[in-house]
Amino acid sequence: MIIRDAIDSDWPAIYPFFSEIVAAGRTYAYPEELSLDEARAWWMVGPPDRVAVATIDGVVVGSAKMGPNRPGRGKHVATASFMVDPRSQGQGVGRALAHEVIEWSREQGFRAMQFNAVVERNDAAVHLWKSLGFEVIGTVPEAYNHSDYGLVGLHVMYRRLF
Repeated sequence: MIIRDAIDSDWPAIYPFFSEIVAAGRTYAYPEELSLDEARAWWMVGPPDRVAVATIDGVVVGSAKMGPNRPGRGKHVATASFMVDPRSQGQGVGRALAHEVIEWSREQGFRAMQFNAVVERNDAAVHLWKSLGFEVIGTVPEAYNHSDYGLVGLHVMYRRLF
């Protein structure tokens, strides 16, 4: 697996799993049925953020976007979002991207990382983040309308980087 900075020509490979994951209604609160160009604006962000892709044999199998959680006086805390092609789940793609994001955030001088909206029923993500030292510091009740479970909570997860 290779993790590298995303380039514009990666977007057509990311978009199919981006739209599939959003449409599934289990993990992201992005608007559904975004066109290729509309979705690009949500994911392919520019500086100070970074977008990375994970590839296996040259095929994009996952992506992460990362950067400051807040501007101004909150810019010392990083955040990130991850998507793994459902056909590549269980192959360590999410964990590899997570390690990349944590290392990049340290290199950029961020003091901590905060995930603002981890769906509490996203067991794989919650387990991954906890295994990497994140803790749930709060849960917003009924903040996400899950396609299978209805209204469920969104965890705020946090870890120090230094």
